[in-house]
Amino acid sequence: MLSSGVESLSQSAMLRQTLSDQNHPNSYRNSPGYGTLSPGPSAMRSTSMKRVLIIEDDKDIVELVRYNLANEGFQVSAALDGMTGLATLKKTPPDLLLLDLMLPKLSGLEICREIRRDDSLNRLPILMLTARGEEADRVVGLEMGADDYVTKPFSPRELLARVKALLRRAEPPSDTPRPIEIGKLTIDPASYRVSHSGKPVLLSTLEFRLLYHLASRPNRVFTRDQLLDAVWGTDRFVTPRSVDVYVRRLREKIESDPENPTHLKTVRGAGYLFETRAA
Repeated sequence: MLSSGVESLSQSAMLRQTLSDQNHPNSYRNSPGYGTLSPGPSAMRSTSMKRVLIIEDDKDIVELVRYNLANEGFQVSAALDGMTGLATLKKTPPDLLLLDLMLPKLSGLEICREIRRDDSLNRLPILMLTARGEEADRVVGLEMGADDYVTKPFSPRELLARVKALLRRAEPPSDTPRPIEIGKLTIDPASYRVSHSGKPVLLSTLEFRLLYHLASRPNRVFTRDQLLDAVWGTDRFVTPRSVDVYVRRLREKIESDPENPTHLKTVRGAGYLFETRAA
C-alpha cells in the first residue's frame, strides 16, 4: 500500500510509460488476471525459468512488476492480500518472493516471520517492497527475515537488478567445500544447513552465507564493507548497516547468550570475526 496519493500516481505513470516505451500499447489493458503471466517469445528461455511471487495489494504495481519480470523470462504470479499470498507460497513455493510490508489481512512482517520459521521455506529469498523510506523501518524488515528492500516509488530497472542479484546469491557454490565443525556448531555448505548441539538451526540463504564466510576464516577480522563484497557481492544495494542486522540475527540463532557471544565477536571500530579459540 502506498503512503500517499502522490506516490500512487507516480507509480501508475511509471507503468504507463514503461508499457509505452516497450511499444506494447495494449499490454496493460489486455493483460490476463492475477495468475501466472507467460513471458513473450523474446524472453523465453529453458524450462528452468525462475518463479517469482508478488504479494502486493496495489494492482498497478503488480502489473508494473509482472510486466517487467515476465519480459525477462520469469514466471510471475501474484496475490493481493497477505493471507492469500502466504497460502499460495506454502502450496507452491517460488524461487523468490516480492513482498509489500503493508498488506490487508496479514502484514508483510508477519509473512516474513512465518517463512523464516518454516524449514521448507526459510531459505526463500525475500525482497521487500515498502513505501516507508526511513532506515528504522528497513531495519525492522531485515530483522524479520527479508534479504533486501526497494522503496516505492521504484525504478523497474533497479527492481529487476535486485531480483537477479538475490537469485544469484541464492545459488549454491559450484565447488562445495567440506563442512565445518566448531564446538557445538556444525555448518554444512552442501545442504546450507546448520546445527547446534545436534539440533537444526534455521537460517536464510544470506544468513548462511555470512556465517560460513566468517566461520571458514576463523579469528580474522572483517570490516562491514569486506563482508558486503564477499557475501552480498559488488552488485549489492544494501548498506553496511545491514551487516549489523544480520550479525544480530545470527547471534540470536547460534549463540547461547547473544549478548555475550562465544563465536560472533564485534571488534570495536573494525568489524566482526568468528572466534574459535573458546570452542
